[in-house]
Amino acid sequence: MRTSQITPRTGLAVVVLAPLSALISMAGSAAGFPVQYCAQIPIVGGIPPWGFHTGAPITGASGSYSRGHSDINLAANTVSGILCQVDRVRNQPDRLIIMTVEHHLVYHSHYAVMWGVPGNIMMIIVRVQSSSDARCKVGTLGGVTLFASYNGVRSDSVRFTFPAACRDHDHLYHGPEVNNQLPPR
Repeated sequence: MRTSQITPRTGLAVVVLAPLSALISMAGSAAGFPVQYCAQIPIVGGIPPWGFHTGAPITGASGSYSRGHSDINLAANTVSGILCQVDRVRNQPDRLIIMTVEHHLVYHSHYAVMWGVPGNIMMIIVRVQSSSDARCKVGTLGGVTLFASYNGVRSDSVRFTFPAACRDHDHLYHGPEVNNQLPPR
């Protein structure tokens, strides 16, 4: 009789602890445990309709990393996609947010200039789909501006802007480690 009571409890413990363990591994640790950030977003080979990454994932005690990609229809002025961003602050748990793209393309131009160089620019609205940051709630809207330089110059950038509750996720990524692919027209 004792065994029948232990087996369901053990099964229940596995059911409860497995997702919790997965969440902890996704959320990461400021102690430097190896974590594959943004595993929910596949890395796309070749040139996607649009996509970006902000360099190598975080390896130190602090930093930030982001990537995303998906489809765009410039004729219909629509866009889709998924993005992620993770922040590591010294002596605090890592904060990971996954965002989906709202379908209306806010702005796109093939004739933009940023950082003193020409390129493509795209502005989109994102919605937080999941969050390990207690202050940045699911459903929060934010904005992302992507700039992809061209003519052999590497000066791409990605800027995230959020309202107060998610302001810790406001970041500007800029420089040679940032890689954007935006459609020319």
